[in-house]
Amino acid sequence: MSARGEDPGAPEPVSDESSGAAGAGGPDDEPGTVVDGSPPDHPDGPGDASPDTGGEAPGRPRKRRRGARAAIAVSLLLVITLVVTLTVPATREGLMGLWCDVTRGVCPGEELPPIAEDEESDWRVRMEPEEAALWGNYVALGDSYSSGDGAGDYDPETAEPGGCWRSENAYPHIIGEEFDFSGSLAFYACSSHKGKDMLSEVGAPESQIERVTENTSLVTIGIGGNDLGFTPVLRTCIVRMPLLESSVCVGQEEELESRMDAFEETLAEVLGEIRDRAPDARVLVLGYPRLFPEEPSGMYYTLTVSDQVWLNSVAQRFNERIRDGVYAVDGDVYGGRGTGSVEYVNTFSALNGYEVSAEESWLNGIVLGQLGEGLRVDRASFHPTAMGQMSIAERVRLQILQGPERTLYTSRETLDDVDPDQLMSELGGPLDPVGVPETPGSPANEADAP
Repeated sequence: MSARGEDPGAPEPVSDESSGAAGAGGPDDEPGTVVDGSPPDHPDGPGDASPDTGGEAPGRPRKRRRGARAAIAVSLLLVITLVVTLTVPATREGLMGLWCDVTRGVCPGEELPPIAEDEESDWRVRMEPEEAALWGNYVALGDSYSSGDGAGDYDPETAEPGGCWRSENAYPHIIGEEFDFSGSLAFYACSSHKGKDMLSEVGAPESQIERVTENTSLVTIGIGGNDLGFTPVLRTCIVRMPLLESSVCVGQEEELESRMDAFEETLAEVLGEIRDRAPDARVLVLGYPRLFPEEPSGMYYTLTVSDQVWLNSVAQRFNERIRDGVYAVDGDVYGGRGTGSVEYVNTFSALNGYEVSAEESWLNGIVLGQLGEGLRVDRASFHPTAMGQMSIAERVRLQILQGPERTLYTSRETLDDVDPDQLMSELGGPLDPVGVPETPGSPANEADAP
């Protein structure tokens, strides 16, 4: 469950953070490198042309090299065995932990049995990352960071108090236009939504999760900011008396950690519900971007430098919780020989250089109230603009193209049965009332969104 990560350069960040997010590839041996110094095109060395044969038969140098290789291999095996013996407990858990570290988090729940020949060739089809994402419909779920609240050009039916505020500039629309999906975009992300809302609405027509169907090939979802209560946290930090009382902001730490703990279970359940409905889909889970510069140069309204650094750290730690939850779910998919995937998309530095305090910001700043009203944190405050959404879309695009750090499979039966009429019939999900205007979303207080 891989994310593309964090190069400090914007506006086109393309590489992964060093945080271990999904998608960060490990170093491979350089092409042409050989143990005994032989050229890459001659694995046995120069043979007859070698000047050091000492009058021996032409084949002798080759035998020496093979013997040297065998000795080196044995030595390496002994070194590896010694390292494992010294560093890893002689238990299944210890060995599995080492394997998980080597694979950067793709940890199956059980040890992997050998793949039977018919298991790989009959019911599962191995696919390249892009084709594994494009064979069906694309369903976009999440909160206001995914609906595009703050990016303008809203769908009129969703642009009202309590509405979903879906923007034409949101990253799902950008992705839907850039890639040639066999099906269509089903855009249901909704401002103010929480992960626990997604779970409580399962079985109801307004449910986001119910929009996911068997022939969904790609799901994007960004959720959790409202479960964490990040906007109220910001409001508490900004609107405080006295204005420079720093403990009011960082004093929320304990409560935030408790909410992060609770969201781990929520996220696992949400992903489980999505997987139940679309077991062949690639599910891309987005983190949240950093709001303030990595090294703030001064105050932002009433937020001190230390306030901004702390708020950045909250977002980073929350992203790490989301990433680890994604890894755990995808580890079970991989270990169980399942189809589809669950992948993390790292967007933490997607706004690098264009944070809220920058002269050219890709985030909406604090919305000022009327004269005498003072500061107020509006619904769209601290939400990406159209340019911010475009930068986030670039991270999603790269994840679609590059895929996770493992092989992707899709059910042969699913691929054989899918056709344009079937894809069209599934748009909206099985509970979408035919001919009835779409329910605008949760009646939750929009001021508390993302």
